[in-house]
Amino acid sequence: MLPVVALMALLALPVSGDTARSGGGTPADVMSGVLVLLAVAGAVRRAERALSRTALVVLGLPVVGFAVAATGAADAATGLTGLGRYLQVFVLVPAAVLLLVRDRADLRVLAWAFVGLALVQGGIGAHQYATGTGASYMGADIRAVGTFGPTDVMGMATVVSYGVICAVGLALGAAPGTGTGTGTGTPDGSATGTAPGTGAAVRQRVVALVCALLLLVPLALSFSRGAWIATAVACAAQLLLAGVRRAVAVGAVLAAVLVVLVGGVGVGTAMLQERVDSITKVTDAPDQSVLDRYTMWAAAVGMWRERPVTGVGLKNFPAHRDGHASLALSSGSDTAGAGSGFVRQPLLSPHNMYLLVLSEQGLLGLLALAGGWGALLVLGVRRLALVRGAAVRAPGGPSARGADCGLLACGLLVWQLVDFAYADIGGPSTVLTAVALGVVAWWALGAEAR
Repeated sequence: MLPVVALMALLALPVSGDTARSGGGTPADVMSGVLVLLAVAGAVRRAERALSRTALVVLGLPVVGFAVAATGAADAATGLTGLGRYLQVFVLVPAAVLLLVRDRADLRVLAWAFVGLALVQGGIGAHQYATGTGASYMGADIRAVGTFGPTDVMGMATVVSYGVICAVGLALGAAPGTGTGTGTGTPDGSATGTAPGTGAAVRQRVVALVCALLLLVPLALSFSRGAWIATAVACAAQLLLAGVRRAVAVGAVLAAVLVVLVGGVGVGTAMLQERVDSITKVTDAPDQSVLDRYTMWAAAVGMWRERPVTGVGLKNFPAHRDGHASLALSSGSDTAGAGSGFVRQPLLSPHNMYLLVLSEQGLLGLLALAGGWGALLVLGVRRLALVRGAAVRAPGGPSARGADCGLLACGLLVWQLVDFAYADIGGPSTVLTAVALGVVAWWALGAEAR
């Protein structure tokens, strides 16, 4: 897991404003290429087929849509750049993670790496809010953005959300087993002895729960409504998948904690409360950012109607935007703070992954990509149900372990599917999305996928 963890550690490094605005490569992007090469080298060294047919179909089917859309790009260079980015995020890096993760012990290491990165970025973000050195929000430099800067305001929110979901999964799924957590993996991925022992399970549950609660603070200070909604939906799904009784109990505890934090301690400012209230006003009295989003969504639908099968081509949304957008669209969004000066950011995407794919790749690309995500969700939930059923029949057995891995993997995918309704790929944090999809693929497709 060292190469994957190293990639995640590189995401803690500050990103220059020029790199973020230009969409240039970062050290984490370079490391993702190394990750793919290491996975390929391992498969060649073992002289075996790297992926099963199911894995090849689920991960490889979107390549068809990417390739067709690349031919419709404005020029060859733009098409190749867009094709490389989509392959990196949705095919190559997830497949590399799938090949490098050996067993559930490895997956737990990766989950704690997510939590650790979230704590680092969240700590920086909380300090930015407390000292007024964050990104500009309503005239004050208080928005927590971590090291990603004001041009990628969703970066820290995404990292922290992943950390919350991994921590919740580790806390809900921790169950005492017969081992001590130091065993080795088996070919079927059940990993005999990798389940925590009684004491280790209690420690994992307590530490993970504390981390999840701590991460809620920087998540709130990110002022990202999409991340809030996606995290709430994903955690609710994890609770339901862990059991209805546990969902009710944990929900009651969480509600009590929120009441104490908001009402008793006074956590939450007027700006934060106003941001929460704005979620319910997106149709009655939307702000300019919401109006811009609605306008770009309508523009994306208009592009799709012109070319419903193949779309307008990769990275062609900006070129076709003005021809389909109404006059309600502003010229861009203002960014400042967090060490950067005032910059007017152009609106180059619809901030909705589904509509971005639909407009640029048409129905062919959307069905291939979203179909793979749907398959991962069905297979992941199915495998989690099998693990929970085995736990009922034979508590403590090797096949009954791993509910924590299943819960965090399913939670990550649910979060991503919900968040893609408010955001799309782009920015330095995008490579972490690829790693998260790799975690999901390993759990959904299983060790037999390798």
